[in-house]
Amino acid sequence: MAARHAASRRWLRPGRARGFTLIELLVALAAMALMAGLSWRGLDGMTRAQARIEQRADAVLTLQAGLTQWSADLDALAQLPRTPTLDWDGRGLRIVRRSTVRPGDGLLVVAWSRRNVNGTDQWLRWQSPPQLSRAALQTAWERAAQWAQNPGDAEKRDEVLITPLAQWQIFYFRGNAWTNPLSSDNATVPVTPIRSPPQPVDTDLALPDGVRLVLTLPAGEGIQGTLTRDWVRPALAGPKS
Repeated sequence: MAARHAASRRWLRPGRARGFTLIELLVALAAMALMAGLSWRGLDGMTRAQARIEQRADAVLTLQAGLTQWSADLDALAQLPRTPTLDWDGRGLRIVRRSTVRPGDGLLVVAWSRRNVNGTDQWLRWQSPPQLSRAALQTAWERAAQWAQNPGDAEKRDEVLITPLAQWQIFYFRGNAWTNPLSSDNATVPVTPIRSPPQPVDTDLALPDGVRLVLTLPAGEGIQGTLTRDWVRPALAGPKS
């Protein structure tokens, strides 16, 4: 009888609530940590991809602005009697151009070159203030040459960095062909310094019909590879190829 009562009490005793074991808790924590790591890697990858897209977009916009300025400088190329207004010396391209903002302000001397800046080869542009006399124009022309070859601090203050650049080449279109501007075929027209008295000469003979720019953009940048840009004198009809 007593044994039967004891069995009844065992059946009526409420059951205990079962919790997580230490191993189950550790497994759950490991799974949560793995999920958090995967989520972080996904977010980090998205952030890096967005940064690369923005870097590439900025590089494209900067290069586009530089090429637009390049064409604008050549479009405004001035023609002066017995005076060099376009010159390539193997390091830099110098241009005497009109001001398109206020034409009465005089002429500008601009130059383009490639130089190592803080460990990176850069495409650069230099521009003089407006020049109102032939002597001042000649001085600016010589400063542009100095800037392209071995600039000092004074010349560097007037330069603008355009884009990283591995190499660049310039070609002139003359005689129905693209040729090296330093070849003898492109040096047949004699010129005199800007300070010389003007003489009535057909300056069209001294200028090429077109200028070809070939840029080699370095690897690892937002935009890379070889880019070719042709400019044709506005007075001429039809593109050059």
